[in-house]
Amino acid sequence: MAEEFQEEVLGEQPAAPGIDVEMDEGEGEGEEAGSASELPFAEGGDIEPRATFISYLTSPVVTLLVGIGEAETILTAHQALLSKSPYFLEYCSSFSDDGSPRQVDLPNEEIDAVGSFLEFLYTGDYFPRKLPGQRILESDPSIPSVDESGDQLLKHARVYTLADKFGVEKLKSLASSKIHCVNSTAKGEIAYARYVYAYTSKEDTSIRAPVANFWATRSHTLRSEAEEEFRSLCLEHPQFGYDVLTRVLDEKLKRENQSKMHPATGSARKRARHSNI
Repeated sequence: MAEEFQEEVLGEQPAAPGIDVEMDEGEGEGEEAGSASELPFAEGGDIEPRATFISYLTSPVVTLLVGIGEAETILTAHQALLSKSPYFLEYCSSFSDDGSPRQVDLPNEEIDAVGSFLEFLYTGDYFPRKLPGQRILESDPSIPSVDESGDQLLKHARVYTLADKFGVEKLKSLASSKIHCVNSTAKGEIAYARYVYAYTSKEDTSIRAPVANFWATRSHTLRSEAEEEFRSLCLEHPQFGYDVLTRVLDEKLKRENQSKMHPATGSARKRARHSNI
């Protein structure tokens, strides 16, 4: 994949081995992350005074309980940073200063996604970062160059849906832009599309539209790589099949209209008739 959201990113992604499944361009490109010294949520991307950052670090510490049962993990974060999220602001407004615990339960969230969220709060970005001026992510020897399983796509998709839940638009934009920096196979794309149609709303065209466009323009070649998975996804999420079909038919109608406006010159050949003799 590669493209989409609010701001154009310069540079092209080098070809990677495996199937080239670069995403069609959406409505813009995600915002580039600032440097580690840039304070997240700063108005206009300006760097706030150091004293302001210190005020974040001196705010009360909130305990986050992520997951449930044996998978539960305890994380902590400073309340002033968490409060930049409308979701956490509501929680934090109920805390008192009488020494009682400041705790937020997140039983249904994934630890990796929450970790990326907290990393963004403190640094303005999360791993892996985009390389400056390029549409690729920093390399990690532990991550395959081609995402065959869809794990890399799902990492950023989960950050996207978490940012949407927590009301952090800049993180949504950043996660979306990273999704389109991942080279994936057809099966990896199927896993990603299944997640998108399961965990995003029908109205969220910013992430759904590129998925449908992607499959509408490449399904004739990619289906051979994941025929059963593609059929299963269409049956599991009829809206996905409808969105893809709508774009295929729209493109067909567009070509027909262009053909009528610019008819081919010369006499047309008649289709050869098959003889039964």
